Amino acid sequence: MQRVLLTGATGYIGRRLERAIRERNDISLRLLVRNAKKLTAKTRRHAEVMEGDSFHPPILRKALAGCDTAIYLIHSMGTGRNFSQLDRTSAENFYNACLAEGVRKIIYLGGLGTRESASPHLASRIETGEILSSRPNQIRTIWFRASVIIGSGSTSFEIIRHLVEKLPVMITPRWVNTLTQPIGIDDVIAYLTEALFLNPSENLQVDIGTPPMSFLQMMEQTAAVMGLRRWLLPVPFLSPRLSSYWLTLVTPVPFRVGSALVEGMKSETLVQNDHARQYFPAIHPESFQQAVQKAISELEHDLVVSRWCDSSAGAVCDIMEPASPNQSVFRDVRTVSFADIPAEQVFAAITSLGGIHGWFSFNFLWKIRGLIDKAVGGYGLSRGRRQSTNLRIGDALDFWKVADLVPNKRLLLLAQMKLPGKAWLEFDLQHDTLTQTAHFIPHGLLGRLYWYSVLPFHFFVFKDLSKKIVQQAAQGQYSPPPFDE
Repeated sequence: MQRVLLTGATGYIGRRLERAIRERNDISLRLLVRNAKKLTAKTRRHAEVMEGDSFHPPILRKALAGCDTAIYLIHSMGTGRNFSQLDRTSAENFYNACLAEGVRKIIYLGGLGTRESASPHLASRIETGEILSSRPNQIRTIWFRASVIIGSGSTSFEIIRHLVEKLPVMITPRWVNTLTQPIGIDDVIAYLTEALFLNPSENLQVDIGTPPMSFLQMMEQTAAVMGLRRWLLPVPFLSPRLSSYWLTLVTPVPFRVGSALVEGMKSETLVQNDHARQYFPAIHPESFQQAVQKAISELEHDLVVSRWCDSSAGAVCDIMEPASPNQSVFRDVRTVSFADIPAEQVFAAITSLGGIHGWFSFNFLWKIRGLIDKAVGGYGLSRGRRQSTNLRIGDALDFWKVADLVPNKRLLLLAQMKLPGKAWLEFDLQHDTLTQTAHFIPHGLLGRLYWYSVLPFHFFVFKDLSKKIVQQAAQGQYSPPPFDE
């Protein structure tokens, strides 16, 4: 039986690939993750789990010990200006550990593009592939390269969908005419899975994608699939930076992520070889419109497996916080009795907050706070949530992140809006009482001023929120969620 180490198993690609691999009985799967709590119970039952990251060589060697194949799905997008150095160090550590532990094959997913025209982020992905392919006489590397990935919850699809849904008329910059070759997420997973059973005699670079098309054509075809009529007006004066601000305002992505994507769209990202057809003849990629239709169907039926903001090496998406709510300096505590209402119904109402359901009361105040957060480079409320009622640790919930979840007992949300401090929102069920607590650890004087300035809003919003949760539960509008396995 082949033993495989999968990194990045809580990310957008990794969660879906882990599901595909664990269905097989001819693979022994091991996962290396920074936070094992983000894995579902079913994943923990079907895979060996180790906590750690690629910046600690001893942990890497332990994770790779006895493995035949290692899958590398790690990148540092969103971690700041030193992302390329982090990518380089991570790849070097990983490759050296593979050499030391006798790993025979590495599978890596990078991006299409050439060094001459690549954006800084794409160039870093290319450098990572070169590092992981540097000694073909000792380890064979299958290096997949993809451009725009289309699937429910993917960054590119979220941007396209939000633009098409919200804007009947769009002024488009020149970079929307740049050619690329998109590919559906299911086909990406199929290639990565089949690569586990491919043993090439030398390193292999496999470029994957559907026929070339521009970002403009992708928006037009997405509108067609959604049954919408849209007018796209090209203009020459929108710079990439202005475009990034526009994406931040209209779509769920924060400025840093949007900026990296726009920068990547300035140059063509096209397939450079025919290896996908030669080495994986059984895989026939679905068309762009088919991938869009499938993504929309998953959204409509609440079947989104993973999202672009599930995991990251930096604070942009992760929940690795050294502080805890117990250390909070300020607290806003509300208690409400829910006698004669099953705790399951109360918890179902709690786990339905945010996204399409809103926040039950004073939604206009929540929206104002979301707009302020967007204006200063945060997520705002537009990030939404993966599914309408189902939550798991690590999920995004508007500008919160699920930091802890005990079914029918406790939900802890970590604030990811721009704040002069750290904040949490906690819901705790004990016997027949709901205790709702807003925790805040201020950063200096500014943090304290912030807390006191928002107290009037807290008085209305948080006082009413706990009551509305119990009212919603009494009406039985939300069913107990099928906690994800």
